[in-house]
Amino acid sequence: MILQHTGGTLRFSAQPVLMGILNVTPDSFSDGGQHNTPDTAVQRASEMTQEGATIIDIGGESTRPGAKPVSVAEECDRVLPVIERIRHNLPDALISIDTSKAAVARDAVAAGAAIINDVSGGLWDPEMFDVVHQTGAGYICMHALDRPELMQQNPQYRDVTQEVLDFLLQQQRALCELGVPEACLAFDVGIGFGKTLEHNLDLIRAGGQDRFSELHRPMLWGLSRKSFIDKRLGRAVEDRLAGGLAAYASLLRCSTPQIW
Repeated sequence: MILQHTGGTLRFSAQPVLMGILNVTPDSFSDGGQHNTPDTAVQRASEMTQEGATIIDIGGESTRPGAKPVSVAEECDRVLPVIERIRHNLPDALISIDTSKAAVARDAVAAGAAIINDVSGGLWDPEMFDVVHQTGAGYICMHALDRPELMQQNPQYRDVTQEVLDFLLQQQRALCELGVPEACLAFDVGIGFGKTLEHNLDLIRAGGQDRFSELHRPMLWGLSRKSFIDKRLGRAVEDRLAGGLAAYASLLRCSTPQIW
């Protein structure tokens, strides 16, 4: 299987593709404020590629539970210089832009990002799917129950796995009807985005059982350092590696291509 993007094609094998998370924000839950200058961001991006990351995911707006939104201008001011500097210093790096704003996505692709990683799955900006279509970028479509400031306020589902799958299939159809090639699409169930501990565990179990194979596309699993690990094991953010690795290990028997 492949993921088509503006820079070419990412080919999947039996091994998961690794994504390095680079938050150029002051308030992200695990690394906020650590890499929010171009120099420190490029240094970290270089380290992550040396450590095995294929994709460098750059985000300029925190999506931790309770986070407040920032303006398009502020988000662009944070991410565009970093994308341009990484593109100059690491020309072979495959960059994704983590944004739910169409204008940010468009400018980020123009600056050198090849993939749009949208935590809203296209719901928060009606122009996002048009940008995906117009730019030819790869698109990672994620499920989130609501915006970050509201998403953890008593999330409820009748059947979390089926409801998330139904949403992703619906968005897949809408994108393809617009003319976005299916090869440009990947999906994410949105661990921690409007889900309780049990919802998250149910989705991870379902992933290990290939419940999302109906999409016929790669799946991104964002599990690293998430708060569900703390709720199960009682670990601080910096001490959640073992719990995250155990959760990822449960997905290894899945035949669907994966991004970790």
